[in-house]
Amino acid sequence: MEYAVLDIETTGGKYNEEGITEIAIYRFDGDKVVDQFASLVNPEIPIQPFVVKLTGISKAMLRTAPKFHEVAKRIIEITDGAILVAHNAHFDNRILTTEFDRLGYNFDKQTLCTVELAKQLMPDMPSYSLGKLVQSLGIPITNRHRASGDALATVELFKLLLLKDAKKEIVQQYIKVNPRTNIDSKLLELIKTAPTDIGVYYMHREDGTIIYIGKSKNIQKRLTQHFTNDTRKSKNIQREVTAVSYEKTGNELIALLKESEDIKQLSPKYNRTLRKRNFNAQLTSFTDQKGYINLKIEKVDARKKAITTYNSLQSAKNHLENSIGKYALCKKLGGLQNTDNACFNYEIKECLGACIGKEKPETYNKKVTAFLSNYSYQNQHMLIIDKGRNPQERSVIFIEKGIYKGFGYYALNHQITNPEILKSIIRPMQNNRDAQHILQSYLRRRKVIKIINLEPK
Repeated sequence: MEYAVLDIETTGGKYNEEGITEIAIYRFDGDKVVDQFASLVNPEIPIQPFVVKLTGISKAMLRTAPKFHEVAKRIIEITDGAILVAHNAHFDNRILTTEFDRLGYNFDKQTLCTVELAKQLMPDMPSYSLGKLVQSLGIPITNRHRASGDALATVELFKLLLLKDAKKEIVQQYIKVNPRTNIDSKLLELIKTAPTDIGVYYMHREDGTIIYIGKSKNIQKRLTQHFTNDTRKSKNIQREVTAVSYEKTGNELIALLKESEDIKQLSPKYNRTLRKRNFNAQLTSFTDQKGYINLKIEKVDARKKAITTYNSLQSAKNHLENSIGKYALCKKLGGLQNTDNACFNYEIKECLGACIGKEKPETYNKKVTAFLSNYSYQNQHMLIIDKGRNPQERSVIFIEKGIYKGFGYYALNHQITNPEILKSIIRPMQNNRDAQHILQSYLRRRKVIKIINLEPK
């Protein structure tokens, strides 16, 4: 699925009598620009003075520029099979359609308007003019009111809108209008055009509806497995699928979070098993009568506030066993040994005697607190930084006072701790127990670039 993101500068003047003075088109595959075209255009009619002042495009600059009929073929080529995307798309599409009508060519394209999408997906922005909107979102823009600069800014804006489109309405609507046919003969083509990157993929049937959502470290390899598997479920998917869209995530953590939330929100037909909770054990704590913090592993109970969750009771015990040794904690107070006397670790000099009152509660509790804060984000205010979708980018996950708020991407030169920039790039996500489990499990492995601790508001 590809898009032609464009911007047009015109002469101004009466409705449907305007001429094009400059056009820029960037072919965008949902991840990167794959082709581009930009040119001044000789409109063969005068330019309004206010337009010259606004754009800096003068009559002298256009004297030797190609006329529209000389660039028309290139415009048709770069927009072939793509959906037109523009800021105020109705205007740009009208201008293009009018010019092609004068040539006797029917230029008929589906359009997406980033003004309308921004109002729908980001309803609280102070302004939706391109300049003010991208400034609010921290998107750089150069050569304002020139086609190339405005079109590039629109590409970055559209990329952010695709990220914020949690219900995948943009992609689903596009596929509904542009269905594929004879899919059985095109499964190999779907595989061929898929990326080898990590991310989340969405399988669509002919009307655009998503029937399956998955995540993979290599999307192309995973699709190959789907389309060559002979299980009943796989055969049903092969029969119904007509298109596959995807979102690169840059790292496994965001892929896991997106897959979980999207399945819950969209309830795809073939994701029934993944809608259920995927963890069975939890770690809780309580303070005993002597003032010591005790730990306890138990089966998941939604009525109790869990410090962290685990896939199974055994994985919980294994992790707690390792942590007790690492932090010199007590097996008895850690819930791993039931005894009225000193725990086994005290006998081998790995416990300092909290189990028999030898180690003071305040000293022992500091170690327990250090363990809990290292393996759980409970009550923490922080940013989890990891790889982005390209080398110039990083991903950020925002935890606010222990609540998972969402994720986003930022350029390496951004001051990510700036509250306004952070707010503008974060895609809100649900703070449910599955998301908490995914984050906590991942943080236990610490496979992220860094964690930035923030001062709570």
